[in-house]
Amino acid sequence: MSTLIQRIDKIIEEQSLLKHKFYVMWNEGQLSLESLSGYSKEYFQLVKSVPSFVGAIMENSPSDLRGKISANQNEEYEHIEPWTKFAGSLGVSREEMQNYAGLDKTRQAISNMSALMTSFEEGAAAMYALEQEIPKISLSKIDGLRKFYGIADDDAIEYFRLHTEADIRHAALWRKVLENTPASKEDDLVQTAGKSMEAQNLLLDSCHQAYC
Repeated sequence: MSTLIQRIDKIIEEQSLLKHKFYVMWNEGQLSLESLSGYSKEYFQLVKSVPSFVGAIMENSPSDLRGKISANQNEEYEHIEPWTKFAGSLGVSREEMQNYAGLDKTRQAISNMSALMTSFEEGAAAMYALEQEIPKISLSKIDGLRKFYGIADDDAIEYFRLHTEADIRHAALWRKVLENTPASKEDDLVQTAGKSMEAQNLLLDSCHQAYC
């Protein structure tokens, strides 16, 4: 019988963002710089929301884990600035980024993610599904930016470099939570992880439809 983690990992693989047409185009050098610029504004809606997702999980967490979850949240706040610099390398000003609210589908994707943070275990499943694959995705993004789009400046790729390492630690914490979850909750948490992947793919749908 598959463990909960194995079941969720299977969903992450089946719905992998690296299979989404937007990231396929990224990794094949088929996007324009304008497409990347638009993406930087849409994805920022997720970047700036993640600290509040983690905060909601922390509010429902056992006291012995709050310190580690708080450290994760602080890191997520620190990652907002590197994303702003990435967007800046694509010509998106700080003011434009801060004033931009996202397309309808982008806002729906963020709303759908936020709705998964209602309990400690559900939030952990949603965030594990978000962060487990990000180190691999980040490496592929760095490679594509350098190879096809002439973006290799340290400031421009710092966000992705940070996530090749930080999300290994973050996903490990959520994995530990899930490994200690009662078997009676497993089916619900698998469903939550699937909804997390659907929301992430919806965000890329938004980018592809608007900018490709």
